Amino acid sequence: MPRQFTDLDASRIRANLDRIKSEIADAGRDPAEVDILAAVKYVPVDEIGTLAEAGLTLLGENRAQELEEKASRFPDFRWHFIGQLQSRKVKSILPHATLIHSVASESALRQLATHGTPDTEILLEVNVAGEEGKAGIAPEEISRYLDEAAVNVVGLMTMPPFAEDPETSRPHFAALRELAQAHGLEHLSMGTSQDFAVAAAEGATIVRIGTSLYT
Repeated sequence: MPRQFTDLDASRIRANLDRIKSEIADAGRDPAEVDILAAVKYVPVDEIGTLAEAGLTLLGENRAQELEEKASRFPDFRWHFIGQLQSRKVKSILPHATLIHSVASESALRQLATHGTPDTEILLEVNVAGEEGKAGIAPEEISRYLDEAAVNVVGLMTMPPFAEDPETSRPHFAALRELAQAHGLEHLSMGTSQDFAVAAAEGATIVRIGTSLYT
């Protein structure tokens, strides 16, 4: 059973947030240029208010039903959807998420065209490492997805293979940055608690942090 983050302490989260910003600065980036997204998949809805006390403003949820519940109760946050996107869930996600990070199928694009608007903002999830069985489109598919999208593709997202050493992720982050530049895309969602500083150094505009914020 995955750990649930309960009894959260706003002062501890605030200190962790300051540390994360400091590490981003040490990596050579202006922290003001990198959005710190708090991943709340394992944060119960009754704990969400503590995140506002800690100074967090951007939250990301992996599950459509949880997004609907949490965003409805706490509408003052900016909410992103960061989980695997199922096309049948698109309609329920759109009213709550200002950005969807994980578009990786033609069926999801069709549902976005049906239920979204040209101003709906999404990221294409790219399987940069070419991992077998992992979500994400191949780099060579980006142009076709951009041509077919009836919504606003503002950037790319990736999840590199898990590695103990954050430096192992650097080539994958660099490759995503180069792909975004080649296609004229602004935003890069990459990096988690384990490797966010490397992601920031390689151009991330959004890092997705969970455990490092709460513990």
